[in-house]
Amino acid sequence: MAKASAARRRRPAARTAPRRGNVWDRVDTIARNLWWTWNPDARRLLESMDPALWRATTQNPIATMAALSATRRQTLEHDPVFQKNLAHVEAELARYLNAQTWYDREADASQKKMRAAYFCMEFAIHECLPLYAGGLGVLAADHMKSASDLGVPLTAVGVLWRHGYYRQEITPSGDVRVLYPPSDFSMLPVRDTGKSITMMIGSSRVKAKIWVLMVGRIPIYLLDCDIPENKPEDRKLTHHLYGGDREYRIRQELLLGVGGLMALEAMGVKPTVFHLNEGHAAFCGLERLRRLVKKGRNIEEALEEVRAASVFTTHTPVPEGNDRFDVGLTLKYLRPYMRDLGLDREAFLSLGREDPEDTKEPFCMTVLALLLADGCNGVAELHGHTSRKMWAKTYSAMDPDDVPIGHVTNGVHPESWLDEAARPFYDKHLKPRWVGAGPDDDWWARADKIPADEFWALRQMMRRKLISTLRSHMRDQMLYHGLSFEEIDELYSSLDENALTIGFARRFALYKRAPLIFKDPKRLERILCNADRPVQIIFAGKAHPLDAAGNEYVKFVHEQTRKGPFKGKILLLQNYDTSIGRLLTQGCDVWLNNPVRPMEASGTSGMKPPLVGGLNFSILDGWWPEASDGRNGWNIGDGREYSSRTKQDAADAEAIYSTLERQIVPAFYKRDRRGVPQQWVKMMAKSMKTICCRFSTHRMVAEYVRDYYWLAHG
Repeated sequence: MAKASAARRRRPAARTAPRRGNVWDRVDTIARNLWWTWNPDARRLLESMDPALWRATTQNPIATMAALSATRRQTLEHDPVFQKNLAHVEAELARYLNAQTWYDREADASQKKMRAAYFCMEFAIHECLPLYAGGLGVLAADHMKSASDLGVPLTAVGVLWRHGYYRQEITPSGDVRVLYPPSDFSMLPVRDTGKSITMMIGSSRVKAKIWVLMVGRIPIYLLDCDIPENKPEDRKLTHHLYGGDREYRIRQELLLGVGGLMALEAMGVKPTVFHLNEGHAAFCGLERLRRLVKKGRNIEEALEEVRAASVFTTHTPVPEGNDRFDVGLTLKYLRPYMRDLGLDREAFLSLGREDPEDTKEPFCMTVLALLLADGCNGVAELHGHTSRKMWAKTYSAMDPDDVPIGHVTNGVHPESWLDEAARPFYDKHLKPRWVGAGPDDDWWARADKIPADEFWALRQMMRRKLISTLRSHMRDQMLYHGLSFEEIDELYSSLDENALTIGFARRFALYKRAPLIFKDPKRLERILCNADRPVQIIFAGKAHPLDAAGNEYVKFVHEQTRKGPFKGKILLLQNYDTSIGRLLTQGCDVWLNNPVRPMEASGTSGMKPPLVGGLNFSILDGWWPEASDGRNGWNIGDGREYSSRTKQDAADAEAIYSTLERQIVPAFYKRDRRGVPQQWVKMMAKSMKTICCRFSTHRMVAEYVRDYYWLAHG
């Protein structure tokens, strides 16, 4: 008791009285800490400035403030309700930042001196910041938010993309139109640090400006080369995420790895641990190695020191997804490293080769990252096993079990993916205490105590909210492409807020098999079009703009939405982003996932629906084999891997149809006299109870800290 009292005395008191000063400076302070993205009171405050502008600016508080009319600004400055809400949010932010955290409680004196640096090419903090392409960025963002909640001393490094990933438009014929609208950084919730770095990239002297994005307690430093001091080709380095040719990519990865290290130094950050999230930043380790050798360490000593402080997370079980550069291109940009390390050509290139004896093998960023890190992990138990098999050659291992790659299963940041409409339900039944929470605080353990009728009412509310929003979203999408009012009216009448709703939203890579459910159209029609037990499916997703086959999948699914029996029963939303991801994971009753096993590293989208009673229907791949217990969702097949893709598709499609026909649809529509599907709700409770805590990024970040960061810190 005395210890707890002392801890309370040491903490500064949260600010509760309204602050003096300019109202808009105070709002700007709230807006520039992305804590608001997971605090509902802060979001409501920012939205209340002008709800229509808020929507028009993709929920961007800086752009919303800038666009406010003089009349509206004056009204808010003298509005007692706005002033009261602003003071309340300021106090909430102060309470959050001043709270004792899990890390405060867990770390010993030495561990409190740890400083982790986290490198990633993309961060999906919020849709108003288009700095991400997909799951890697979503995972990195949730890592930052949980690191902030847990109080982990971590600083991140990334890139401030001028055009980001692409905006997807799907034309009436189903073709994908790729757009790259530029960002005005003055209208984003980032700050110019006033600092910059200058580095050599090949023969170019490149300057990068350093911006900072605050995510609760966590700063993310973002590099920007699109400045007048650079040559035109160098300014383009930070234009497009995952765009351009191989030379463009290697130059970007030098910027992230080497420039990111320099940015930390410029900002006075002295990491004791370096965490590379995917191989894009592997040149960070190479630069650290070079510096140690130039200081007088021999190569073996330098390698040992770099490895000891390095953590590397691999996300890609598909060989093509790991960046490789041919020998000529590699030496064009890395020859100074070869010279400074005192290595001959083949010894140097072997740092990025699975087989050091193969002189024709290209240089692989994943291999470089693996060889320069003692702490390596996949992102699910199955993915760890797949990675050990995949990279056994890199370690000259005959037995994959001898490969030193572990696993930390991914998670999601619960507050970011919990709809604010569900907060009263949580407060009543689960009673979460979010501020100061640790990885083992399991509010969801109480899920099986929730009255079935109230749990079902939540699910009904979330689905109805989804359908209402979809009607508006699809109307805008159809009007944008010039479709008739008759077609729009038909859409309104066909969407059913009471029908079983299935969601499929993810990257349209071939192995994720978006069209699999259409393998037997007649059978699918019978499932969807039963008047007594209707079913509807909502699709969303992007393929890489250069992935012609993936974009053909988009076109195929679009064509199905236009066909007679599926019209109004199947929808495809364009421009999949985090806002659509939240909408679908919160509103859909069933989350469909059917990749080719074992090609899904982890996946996190399916971890989100259980937060509000959604259920998973998935191949036993990625994270799902760890979660599935036969009572908290449905499996597609039994995990068997067939010798041919044709056989695999046939078996998995059959499993989808038969499970829908015999289990999922009957359970959803079997109601008691009060209209509650008791069996379904029991499964909802089991899903929430077994998934939400175990697959949160609080648990994930704590695992990184305990099993990787503290070991690397020494």
